[in-house]
Amino acid sequence: MFPLVVGAIYIFYQVFAEGFFTAELMIKTNVSLETSKILAAFNGTSLEVNDSDGKSHTVILKQTELVAECTLVGDETTCNCSAGYVWSDKVCYNYNCCRADVCTQNVSDVVPLCVATTTAYFTGSLVIGADWEPEQLTMVSEELEKLNALEDLDLSYSGTIAEFAAEVGVTPNLGVFEEIIGSLTTRVEQKVEVQVEGLVKMEAPSESVCYRSDPELNCTLAMETEKASWKLGTANGDVELNDGTVVKLNHRCATAEQPSCVRLRLAEVTSTWAGNYTCEFLKGTITYKAKTFLKVAQLPDHISMSVEPLTADCSAAAGGTTDVTVTATIPLTTANYTVWYSYNGKRMSNLKNPTVKDQLVYKFKVNIRCEKTIETQYVNITFENYKDQQQHSRLEIPVIYAGSKFCEEDIVDGAVWPKTPFKATVFNRTCPEDRTGYKTRTCEGPQWMDVFNNCVNEQLNNVLNEAEVMVEAASQILNTTWSGVNDTIRSDMSANYLEAVEKLVENIHVNRSMGLKSQNIELKICPNSDCNVTVFGIEVSVNRSTGRPKVMALKNLTPKVRNTYPLTDKTEFIMSATLGLDRDENGTKENRSSNVEIYMEFPLPEEKKRKPICVFWNLTTRSWSEEGCYLTARGANGSSCHCTHLTSFSVLMAKTDVSTPELDIITYIGLGVSICCLLLFLVIEFLVWSAVVKTNLSHFRHTAIVNIATFRLLADCSFLASSFPEILSDNACLFFTLSKHLFYTAMFCWMLCLSVMLVHQLIFVFSPLRKRVFMFLSSVVGYLIPIVIVGLSFVYYKYTQKQYYNKKTCWLNYDRLLEGSLHAFLVPVLVVILINIFSMVVVIVTLVKTQTPDSGKADDKETAKSIIKVLVVLAPVFGVTWVLGFLLNIVDADSPLFPVVNYAFTILNSFQGLFILFAGCFAEQKVREEALKIITGKGKSDASKSLTSTTYTKDK
Repeated sequence: MFPLVVGAIYIFYQVFAEGFFTAELMIKTNVSLETSKILAAFNGTSLEVNDSDGKSHTVILKQTELVAECTLVGDETTCNCSAGYVWSDKVCYNYNCCRADVCTQNVSDVVPLCVATTTAYFTGSLVIGADWEPEQLTMVSEELEKLNALEDLDLSYSGTIAEFAAEVGVTPNLGVFEEIIGSLTTRVEQKVEVQVEGLVKMEAPSESVCYRSDPELNCTLAMETEKASWKLGTANGDVELNDGTVVKLNHRCATAEQPSCVRLRLAEVTSTWAGNYTCEFLKGTITYKAKTFLKVAQLPDHISMSVEPLTADCSAAAGGTTDVTVTATIPLTTANYTVWYSYNGKRMSNLKNPTVKDQLVYKFKVNIRCEKTIETQYVNITFENYKDQQQHSRLEIPVIYAGSKFCEEDIVDGAVWPKTPFKATVFNRTCPEDRTGYKTRTCEGPQWMDVFNNCVNEQLNNVLNEAEVMVEAASQILNTTWSGVNDTIRSDMSANYLEAVEKLVENIHVNRSMGLKSQNIELKICPNSDCNVTVFGIEVSVNRSTGRPKVMALKNLTPKVRNTYPLTDKTEFIMSATLGLDRDENGTKENRSSNVEIYMEFPLPEEKKRKPICVFWNLTTRSWSEEGCYLTARGANGSSCHCTHLTSFSVLMAKTDVSTPELDIITYIGLGVSICCLLLFLVIEFLVWSAVVKTNLSHFRHTAIVNIATFRLLADCSFLASSFPEILSDNACLFFTLSKHLFYTAMFCWMLCLSVMLVHQLIFVFSPLRKRVFMFLSSVVGYLIPIVIVGLSFVYYKYTQKQYYNKKTCWLNYDRLLEGSLHAFLVPVLVVILINIFSMVVVIVTLVKTQTPDSGKADDKETAKSIIKVLVVLAPVFGVTWVLGFLLNIVDADSPLFPVVNYAFTILNSFQGLFILFAGCFAEQKVREEALKIITGKGKSDASKSLTSTTYTKDK
């Protein structure tokens, strides 16, 4: 990799160190000359020029062109620009030749004299006082006409707004433009606020972007400004965008040419984020802006599916079929989708002409097969947009087969529960009058479980002003344990509940309710933008420039929410902070556009072995996330969290603080020692290679262990380089993640090559591997397979728009068991470790079998010593010590065995380089002897020996 980096730097220097410059050559003469001949004579000429730092450069004239001509007769001068050129700003503003075709002043020595025409258009509006007179428009005209190369100017007046549209032949000098506006302000004796479009350079997608994609929009301006921002147009006006789960702003994209910059990145956009985007740069009373419309290829965010009847009864139709009607509902939209359904994975017919109400409703019949299967029968509906993206929703069909266990039809409180198969949960969407939602019930066969009632007061769905109703109804829902459904349904229900309650709180008008408390919900609405409140013992501080935050805490919900963090326990509360479209006492909408800082003190006891993790509930991914939230302190009084966005927050307690200072110190020391040992090992291998590698077997073994050491060295260096992810850029973090993934995987693949080769030599003694076969197969396994594994995993997560790496660790992402890019590393490693353990067992069994049946105790001791030597030497080289990492996920964190396994894993694997040095050098007699000869100056003795005295296996 080092030569590649050096080569890239060299190419960059060679390509980009050279540049193209425009120079002006002035020829003074008192006779008439043919300009074309003079210009032609200079093509290809080399000149020595000095730059601003006094360094000399060789410049080759590539192209010449006549820019301007001047005639000087006595004291009279006339200059004119050639076609396609206009006066430079220096000539325009210093010599008052802005609008003149011929300048009669002596400007022949001005550099540059003329500049190429680049037409620019911009518009603006001036907010002026009520006593503005239409005749004063001439002041606007007079000031704007001072602009260089002004070609067209249109003025209009309406009320207190004066608008203008201008076309100029050069990119306007923004400094001069500000002076013109300042002069205009002085002349009209009123504050003039100007909105200017056309001068900001914007880069934005020209076509519609994919659903759930991450589009970027970038704006730059060729001058320094006071503030840069992005706004999104909504039905309620423009809303300023701030950092959050979807919006990511970057102000560190400025260059010397474009000192003002603001970049907007949207994460996993849905149709909600389609609309008009405006970037703005503020300088004094002037706002420079650019607009674009972002179009998003739509897909339904939510698909609701139901079936009628609720179960398919095949108890009397063995081998036959029965029909059910499936209904799929999505929010009303004008988007054109291609829609079809699948039955048990097989695509069926397309669906057209949905019923249009306040939603789009698709109904279709499904012919259910009554042949008993182990797999659950299901229906899948697919929506596809014009970019070939798809959104799916799956509905499992409970089927009662002949002879299987089921629950009989039952009626509870007027709700009919049909015959239902064992372990199935059915949904009943009929609720009493004035209530909406659904009920669920699970069959334990032959007994029914209790009904879970999710029918809530319809007023809860429509409430906007009455917080009392919301708190009362929502709190009652949390009183139940929700035990009548399985974990998946319970997780979905809890996510829906949290989202609905948060939305309702957001829309509560603050002039009607200042705060309420019930058994499971406490709501407080801050009197102003600076908020310091306590809800259920959680101290909350919200800092904003405007607006009135609303703070709510919920009990009894965290046990129901899906926990996506491994080895963590949920705490008691969820704290939610929102800011709705509220109105003040005068009915004016409050501003929601300013930044927000939230500080929370959760009353959690200090536990030295447990680490608190500050998280928020991501409504998009429906999972906990640490993005934008940080643990600021932990003590006996609680844990303090700081977050930079509005949503629902909580604290997860790690079952153990795996990353302790002691373990970090051991890791860094171990990696440092390993790197030194691996470098020493590779140097020794290089020096003794020709002396110790004289047979195919020794060549195989040393080739494998050298590759193991090399990739371990590169992986350890990458690990140390990414030890502090907070100071790394996203690209650097991704680079080190890919490097560690590739190098560690390659190391294990070469461990596999070594172990398989050793077992082959033990089992097939008289059929040794040919050199060509081993080198080919080991190259495929050791080089190609790691590249394929890493490449495919990266492409897969890039294509599916899932997170490949964790920015806080610069390592692969772990979501849950069998989900997350980390499994692209864990699964291959586990396979290699299992094979290598088998190889070690084969070696040990072979050692035991080689002992004679009547061997004495002395021979038994030698056998035991040999076995111990095998374990000590081969375990680190075969990567068997990494099995302790898998045990960490199995052993309970509260078990006294956990810290033992944790420290053992850290020590053995951080010092693996030392063990490789021991196994590859000190434990190898030939290597040890050759290294000793080199140290004592006798290293050349073997080189003069005849090859006939050496056992040599000819390559076949």
